[in-house]
Amino acid sequence: MQVENFVSVLQDLGAGFYTGVPDSLLSPFTDYIMRTHGVSDCHIVAANEGAAVGLAAGHYLATGKPAVVYMQNSGIGNATNPICSLLHEKVYALPVIFVIGWRGEPNVHDEPQHVFQGAVTLSQLECMEIPYAVISEETTDLKQCAADFKEHIQSGKSVAFVVRKGALKSSEKNKYSSPNSLSREEILVEIIANTTKNDVFVCTTGKLSREVFEIRENNSMGHGQDFLTVGSMGHSLMLAYGIALAKPDKRVFCLDGDGAVLMHLGSLAVVGTSSVNNLVHIVINNGSHETVGGIPTVAGDMDLSQVAASLGYKNTFRVSTKSDLLAVLNKLDQLQGTVFVEVLSNLESRADLGRPTTSPIENKNELMKFLGAI
Repeated sequence: MQVENFVSVLQDLGAGFYTGVPDSLLSPFTDYIMRTHGVSDCHIVAANEGAAVGLAAGHYLATGKPAVVYMQNSGIGNATNPICSLLHEKVYALPVIFVIGWRGEPNVHDEPQHVFQGAVTLSQLECMEIPYAVISEETTDLKQCAADFKEHIQSGKSVAFVVRKGALKSSEKNKYSSPNSLSREEILVEIIANTTKNDVFVCTTGKLSREVFEIRENNSMGHGQDFLTVGSMGHSLMLAYGIALAKPDKRVFCLDGDGAVLMHLGSLAVVGTSSVNNLVHIVINNGSHETVGGIPTVAGDMDLSQVAASLGYKNTFRVSTKSDLLAVLNKLDQLQGTVFVEVLSNLESRADLGRPTTSPIENKNELMKFLGAI
């Protein structure tokens, strides 16, 4: 289905306000919204999916019109609480139109972190009593679906369009850019080259983990000291904190991204005010959700190092050049207390970037052996 036709259906349902967290399967849709609305009073890129639900609820309260909340199906978990305790007709009856990318659809090859989520996606919607329609490449007409959805919305029920891979088509693809000179992979090469074999690395989901894996592979380093967080966006910092508390003899690096940090910003306050001396939080800030298409985050206009300082981190740095990054890495041993390093990067990534050849279970087992836990 052409994305313009799909948006027309949403408009017929009363939608004129859009919010959510980007997903690669929904790129034709989110690119279209960016071309037509940008980031504006009509379109807000939310920090996480639950926040997007709250924003949509506020829009309905003020206008009487449903908003569109877009997300990858992994975001259903973040949205479940406000869906059940705020939107549901047994509470406030605040209707929302969900547009959900169906990663991990059964019998469709996908990455390990999407398999279980994909298998339970439709049952999750059924459990929350959200009527849904699945859009596939063969979908051409949503008239009857729209008529049914309109009735649901009028009665205070939320509805969902579940979008299969390749279902939405567009003749245009947006190109996003950043003025920063360093690529994320260049930054990671320097970090890995200037740390030790005794250090632990917890890597955020997306291309960052894939790049770390390839850097290790290309240099025959092995992968035992790395945890590649292939899912659970925004939770790598807490994973790293858990390891740092239990293994004070190990220096633990959390290699994070700006979109992931924004998703659960409260975790920075918990870590920043803690007494750990062995945790280094490095955030590579490209100001975008680059892994899923490049839609901007608000972090592009922020100084995250100042945010970290206000949240309790004892040592904070902001760098944009290789020499400044090396200077910070070389003095880490002299620092006491929590460390936060923001590294500004561009949106470049290799078209031939591979994926880890080991399974998540193999990754877990190797790290636990490295940590002496098994």
